Amino acid sequence: MTLEQNYFDNAITLETYMSQMESNQEKSYSIYEKFTLPEDKEFISLLKEKNPHILVITEDWCGDAMMNNAILRKIADAGDVEVRCVYRDENLDLMDRYLTNGGRSIPKYIILSQDGEVLGDWGPRSEKVQEFVDDLKAKLPEKEDPQYDLHFKTVIGEISDGFVYKSEFWDSVYQELKAVLTKSLA
Repeated sequence: MTLEQNYFDNAITLETYMSQMESNQEKSYSIYEKFTLPEDKEFISLLKEKNPHILVITEDWCGDAMMNNAILRKIADAGDVEVRCVYRDENLDLMDRYLTNGGRSIPKYIILSQDGEVLGDWGPRSEKVQEFVDDLKAKLPEKEDPQYDLHFKTVIGEISDGFVYKSEFWDSVYQELKAVLTKSLA
């Protein structure tokens, strides 16, 4: 049994994770309710046929997780995909196998076969969302600036608002998840 499969077997469902969120729960459910899954019978049929498992490394304080997990749940609901979650900060040995540019960025989605073989992974954010975040952060003053903390909090608020209200971000997450799942299951 792979390490990832062992984690999957002992993890909580995405539904349970979302119901237990202490941060960002209302925003995550709002995205889940507002996002409409595109008509994509071929993709949904592939998910149902291959029946992958997805292990999510996440934390409920994370804005990317707030948005991405809601989109993933819509995909999972439509494709009958079992998704289970582990908390990053409690599972650093797993997280450290899936670093992004050397960092513990989340969420991270690990796509598993029915036998627990790692087929692929994705995360923490779509390219379009990354550009949005980079553009906002580029406007921040130097960290030594006495106004940095205030500006940083404002930027984080703008990022969070973008995640909650910009449906084009949801679509970009969907398209990237679709691409990595399709490639992983081919």
